[in-house]
Amino acid sequence: MARGLFITGFTLSEVLAIQKRAKDFLLEGKTIMNWNDAETSAAKQFVMPVAEVLEECAHALRVLDPDTYGRARIAGASFIAGHLPK
Repeated sequence: MARGLFITGFTLSEVLAIQKRAKDFLLEGKTIMNWNDAETSAAKQFVMPVAEVLEECAHALRVLDPDTYGRARIAGASFIAGHLPK
């Protein structure tokens, strides 16, 4: 479930950029990148798992622009046991 990480302090265009970058990594299979340069090696990994980034982006887009991306999903439930007097 999304925690709303990209809602406060992020613009719609920033969230879309994050979503595009995560999607590119996912499609390329590059969630972890390694490279070597002579004597130096380095690794770069997305800060969050790509699936979580995409979920957070989708949630933020629904909150920041509900007319375009739909309303944020809110789950709720209630249960009443027994008889309620009138």
